[in-house]
Amino acid sequence: MLAGLGLVVGVVLVFQVAVRQMRVGVEQALGPRASVGSLGVGWSGVVITDLRVRAERPRWPAEDELRAARVVVVPELSSVFRAAWRVRLVRVEGAYVSLLRKRDGGLQVVPGLVRTEAKPEQTGRPVNIGRIELVDAAVEFFDATVRQPPHRMRFERLNAELEDLALPGLDQPVQVALSAVFKGPKRDGDITLNGHVVPATRNGELNARLTGVDLIALEPYLLKVHEAGVKRGTLDLTLDAKVEHQRLHAPGVVTLKDLELGTGSGVFGTFAGVPRQAVLASLDRNGRIELKFTLEGRLDDPKFSVNEALSLRIAAGLAESLGVSLGGVVEGVGGVIKGLFGH
Repeated sequence: MLAGLGLVVGVVLVFQVAVRQMRVGVEQALGPRASVGSLGVGWSGVVITDLRVRAERPRWPAEDELRAARVVVVPELSSVFRAAWRVRLVRVEGAYVSLLRKRDGGLQVVPGLVRTEAKPEQTGRPVNIGRIELVDAAVEFFDATVRQPPHRMRFERLNAELEDLALPGLDQPVQVALSAVFKGPKRDGDITLNGHVVPATRNGELNARLTGVDLIALEPYLLKVHEAGVKRGTLDLTLDAKVEHQRLHAPGVVTLKDLELGTGSGVFGTFAGVPRQAVLASLDRNGRIELKFTLEGRLDDPKFSVNEALSLRIAAGLAESLGVSLGGVVEGVGGVIKGLFGH
């Protein structure tokens, strides 16, 4: 009996130590701009309600970096005696996240929580997270590489799973599975993303699928300087991206449907660098245009821009499909874009 009682007492003490350290870790991780409605600790883990991380305005384009109705963190209690913490599950319900792609192409996600500028004296234990689940989330993506102020895109009904995160190094492959609704001014599309990536090196393989996406929401990625806008149309896209040793290789197929362009002719009267009337004439005959393209380049090359490469590849695909020579049109427009980005 004494042995059994001692075992129970030992288990209780281990649990108290584990949850106490978990509470301290969560409170430290939240940072000074965060607030929570409640933080409860029980046998099943830590439950946070009404989490909010306010943005640093005006540097950040949204009011909040992160909101969540409920966050559940389930630790592996036995890891309290190991060199690294082990968190079995982080489940985030009813979340809102804002992401910013800076002018230099760098992506920032909740910088108020993810502080990469760790001080040398910080010797906290590494944390391994088995799985992160996002349930019914909303994400706003702001892209400063294509427009100022940053171009805004919104995703809703987002469900995602990330597996095997090793913090703080993020030097191990992270499995990614995501599905969401891509909001558009006139209609909504669907997006799926699957694969794996090593955040520290950016090596990985990702397969993206977009279906029925409103072209108006993607105008900055399709149009060149001075071109007329899109009044109507949808886009389907498949992209199989692989990054190895900073080199991107991403073959894909893009399909344009029900395209209606603005009436303004603009300089050269083009769409994606191709004569506007040729594009519309092709759509009149076929009702759709399907283009194959490949994005290639080094991610660590400051002269390589994924946005510019995608625009030029789509323009080249349109020209090949329609039998139209781009000639100085693409060259001239490409020079304008490079000038805008300082290259």
